[in-house]
Amino acid sequence: MNNLRYKNYVGLFSYDPEADLFHGRVVNINDVVTFEGRSVDELKEALADSVEDYLEFCAEMGREPEKPFSGRFNLRLTPELHRAAAAAAKQENKSLNAWVAEKVEEAITK
Repeated sequence: MNNLRYKNYVGLFSYDPEADLFHGRVVNINDVVTFEGRSVDELKEALADSVEDYLEFCAEMGREPEKPFSGRFNLRLTPELHRAAAAAAKQENKSLNAWVAEKVEEAITK
């Protein structure tokens, strides 16, 4: 899958050869925002239009739009698991944050 960005919103898209169309979805929020186009230029414009429509819809509904994921999250572990993860990170001469980020990336790219 490929991605585009607009106002910190990330849209992943793929090509459907049967429809001869690119389909995409904003992936760094939980609300569903989709877009499509027949060329990359159309796709970029459709992403921008969809994000703007989403922001306008939220304003009309009187609710805050979801903010794109920041890249930060809290992780709750048992003290034992926390200790074991910190020890494993130290063995690899990495910070706990770098070690966890590496393990998450390995898990999602398999």
